[in-house]
Amino acid sequence: MGIGSSLTKGLAPRVTRLAPEMSSTFVHNALRRAIEGAGPLPAAAQAADKQLAEQGGDRERAVHELIENHVRLAGAQGFATNIGGLVTAAVTIPANIAGIALIQCRLVAGIAHLHGYDLTDQRVRNAVLTCLLGEDAVKSMVRKKKLPSTPMGIATAPTHDPDLDRIVANEVTSELLTKVAGKRIATTVGRRVPVVGGLVGAGTDAYSTWQIGRYADRELLPRNRR
Repeated sequence: MGIGSSLTKGLAPRVTRLAPEMSSTFVHNALRRAIEGAGPLPAAAQAADKQLAEQGGDRERAVHELIENHVRLAGAQGFATNIGGLVTAAVTIPANIAGIALIQCRLVAGIAHLHGYDLTDQRVRNAVLTCLLGEDAVKSMVRKKKLPSTPMGIATAPTHDPDLDRIVANEVTSELLTKVAGKRIATTVGRRVPVVGGLVGAGTDAYSTWQIGRYADRELLPRNRR
């Protein structure tokens, strides 16, 4: 544990230098693209509604399928962007961060939509981003008063706090960079066999996406629908 921790701390600054464009603006752009649609990926609400129709209106089943679909997407991009090892890190690190941010934002936004939240509401958008931090990190930040509340509390707050836009986006960016730094440890160890990095990237991204989807499903409680 001590070795892994020190390696992560050592690699994190290098990851940040390799991805200097990663900022709070980047995270908000990833969320916007996830909600509006990007390339071959339809908008989050559209994808969620399609799953709902396919599951005969069963929202619980639709959420389950939405999570499974995004876990597969996360695994595929995690493999593709981690297979090259350190040699291609300058290209693959930003691509990996952008890919996983888009996929996880899209998943949580889709779940929020199925649970009756308005994705045009900035409070809801901040709640979506907060879910990307994961349950343990959110609990810790709320306890330390770095966050005013849980994602559910943020989504249903009486008013929107503009300062929270920056705080949440910065924390999410930091979390994404730290996760990528952790994956680079395995890539460094297995750099003579590049496919090792791809397999680790696929597994890590898929599992973290599953965790985030499950957390969002539990945290963003269904709201009354018209």
